[in-house]
Amino acid sequence: MKQIILPFNTGTPQLEQIPAPGIEDGQVLIQTTASVVSPGTERMLLNFGKAGWVGKMLQHPDRVKEVIQKIRSEGVISTIQAVRRKLEQPIPLGYSQAGIVLGLGKGVTGFQVGDRVASNGGHAEMVSVPKNLVCRVPDEVPDEQAAFTVLGAIALQGIRLAQPEYGECFVVIGLGLIGQLVAQLLKANGCRVIGTDLHQQRLDLTAAQGIETLQQASGDSIRSLTKGYGADGVIITASSDSPEIMQLAADCCRKRGRIILTGVVGLQLNRDLFFKKELRFMVSASYGPGRYDPEYELKGQDYPLAYVRWTENRNFEAVLQAMKAGQLNVQALITSRKPLEAFAEVYESLEDPAQLACVFSYSGKPDTVRNVRYATPISGTKNGAIAVIGAGNYSGSILLPGLKAAGANILHIISKSGLSASNLAKKYQIPEAGTDYQKVLDDQRVSGIVISTPHHLHASQCVAALAANKHVFVEKPLALNREELDQIREEIPGSSGTVTVGFNRRFAPLARKAKTILEGIGGPINILITINAGILPRDHWTKDPVIGGGRILGEACHFVDLSAFFANSLISGVCANELRLDDGLPAENVSILLRFANGSQASIQYLSNGNKAYDKERIELYGAGQTIIIENWKSLRHFGVKGIHTEKMGMDKGHKALLNQWSQCIQQGGELPIPTVEILNSSLATLAIPESIQQEAWIHI
Repeated sequence: MKQIILPFNTGTPQLEQIPAPGIEDGQVLIQTTASVVSPGTERMLLNFGKAGWVGKMLQHPDRVKEVIQKIRSEGVISTIQAVRRKLEQPIPLGYSQAGIVLGLGKGVTGFQVGDRVASNGGHAEMVSVPKNLVCRVPDEVPDEQAAFTVLGAIALQGIRLAQPEYGECFVVIGLGLIGQLVAQLLKANGCRVIGTDLHQQRLDLTAAQGIETLQQASGDSIRSLTKGYGADGVIITASSDSPEIMQLAADCCRKRGRIILTGVVGLQLNRDLFFKKELRFMVSASYGPGRYDPEYELKGQDYPLAYVRWTENRNFEAVLQAMKAGQLNVQALITSRKPLEAFAEVYESLEDPAQLACVFSYSGKPDTVRNVRYATPISGTKNGAIAVIGAGNYSGSILLPGLKAAGANILHIISKSGLSASNLAKKYQIPEAGTDYQKVLDDQRVSGIVISTPHHLHASQCVAALAANKHVFVEKPLALNREELDQIREEIPGSSGTVTVGFNRRFAPLARKAKTILEGIGGPINILITINAGILPRDHWTKDPVIGGGRILGEACHFVDLSAFFANSLISGVCANELRLDDGLPAENVSILLRFANGSQASIQYLSNGNKAYDKERIELYGAGQTIIIENWKSLRHFGVKGIHTEKMGMDKGHKALLNQWSQCIQQGGELPIPTVEILNSSLATLAIPESIQQEAWIHI
C-alpha cells in the first residue's frame, strides 16, 4: 500500500510503498477514502526535518542534556550514531482521515465491516487504528467532510477547556485551519466570536461564516467592541515563536478572563498583566481526555461517561453531529483536493497562507500485500537464512548491525505497522519487509528467527517458531511468567529448532577476561553487581505489567544470567526485597540474593533511584584472596597475587560477539552460544524474584 512518510534527517516527504497492516487485537482496519493535511502541524514537522543539527537542538533544548549525558557515558561516536539512527527513522504524516472498515481485531465491538468511520489515521491507503480512536460517520456526512473529524476534536477540546457560556465574547487569535474550526464551534455554542489574523484571505473566509474579524487586533480594539470590558476568553490557535501573541491575548481579556492555547507560541508571560487581571491560562492536550493515555488509546479502556463526559472518542462524535446539523461547515475550508500521488505539490504549498485545507483522495482498492520485496535474496541460499521479528530501535541499533557484521543472510524483517520494517529493510538491504509473521514461519528457506518485539509477545512467538522447527533468538526476557516458560520448555524437545536468549553481558570482552581469571582461582566466589538503571517515565511500556512485565523481568535478567556465568554454576535459590514505593507499578528498586549449586553467592542491586552521573553497571568478583572490578564495561581492575592489573577499552557489552556466534551456529552448526539448561535456569530464577518479594521468602530453583 502507499503511505506518505517524513524522514527527519531530510525533511522531505515521500510516498512509499510499504506492507499493508494486518488486523490487530483491539484495532480497526480501515481503507482510507479521504484524509486532510493539517498545515500547521505538518509544516512544523517538515521545518524541523529540514533544520540542521544545531537548528534541531535549538527547537528541542531539553534533548541536549540527554545527548550530553550519553556522550559522557558511551562516548562521542556512539552518541552520534544513535542520533543519526533516530533521525533516519521516518514518521507517518497525517492524523485525520475517513474510510471504510475492512476488518475488526479481537475485542472490538460497535463496528461492522463496511461501516464508514473517521479516525486519527495518517495519509495511507490503509490504516490500523485502536478502537477508541475510531468513530462511525453519520450517513448525512460525506467522507471528505468526515475526514476533518480529528482536527475538529482538537478545536472542540480547546473550547471545552475555556468553558464558554451562551452570550460570552471570545477572541480567536490565528485563523488557520484549527482557528476556523474553533471560531465556527464557538459561534454554534452561542458565543460572540471575533477572529484575528494577519492574512486577509483568512479573514475573508471567517467573515463569510458570519463571524466578526479584525486584522490588527489589540486590547483597545477588543475593549471598544465589548463596552470597555474586554473578551471573556481568548483561544490561541496561531503558530509563532513570538511572545507578543500571549501578550496580546492577556491584553484582550477582561479581568478573570480565560486564555486557552491550542497552537504553538512563545510563552514568556507578562506576570504583572496576568496578576492584575487574575487570568486563567491552560494548554489544550490535543483531542481530549484519553490522549497519550495508553490504557485508553492502546488498550481500549474507556472512561465512564458519568465521570468523564467528553473523551477523545466522544469529542469525535460531537464534531460529526455538528457537521450533520450544519453547525460546522468544513466544506468551505477546503482550498484544494488532490490525489495522494500529488503529495509533493501539496507540501510545497504549505507556506502559502491561502492554503488552508487540502483533502487527499484515494482511488480504487489498495494493495493489501503484507510482505513487500525490496531487494533480491542471495541466490542459492537455502539454509541458515534469518528473519527478524520486530523493527524497533533495538533492532535497528543493535541486532541488525550485529547480524550484518556476522555475515548473516537476513531474508525478512517483520513489524506491526510495516513502516519501520520497510525503513530497516532498505537501510540494511533486507529482501523482504512485511507485517505477516506466519509467512516467515512458513518460509522453508528460513532457519533462524530473531524475536525483538514487546516482551509479552516473546513466549508465544518463540513457541510458534519452535513448532515450525526454527532456531530462535529471543531478545530478553524469554517469558513473563512460569506458564509461558513451561510452554517453551515443553516445545523444545519436539522441535528441531533451538532457543537462545540475548544474554549478551556474558559475551562482553571484559566479562570473558574476568572469567579466565576466575577459572584460575577455582572454588566458590562472591559476586556483587550494582545497576544504576535510572528513572524511566511512569508510562514507559517496560513498566506496564502486561506488556513489559516490569524492569526486573525485562532488564535484571541480564545480571542474573551474568552471575551464573561468573559462578560457573546453576542457580539453586533466590531471595529478593524491594524498596516499596506504593505506586502500583512492578518493583524496580530491588536487592536480589542468589545462591548457586557450587556454593557461590551473588548480590544484585537493581536501582532506579540513583544519579545518572554515576556508572550504570559495576561488577565486583571476590575469591581466593583476589578481587576483580568491572566498571561500566570500560575498565577491568584485577587485584591479584601479582599486584594490580588494569585493562581499559571502549564500551562493549557483548552484543556483536553473541550475535556472531549464534549466526555461525545457525549457518554451520555447532554448539549454542548459551546452553539451553542455563537459559532456562536463569529465566526461572528471574521469574522467582517477584515471587520472593511477594512471599518474603527464599524460592528454591
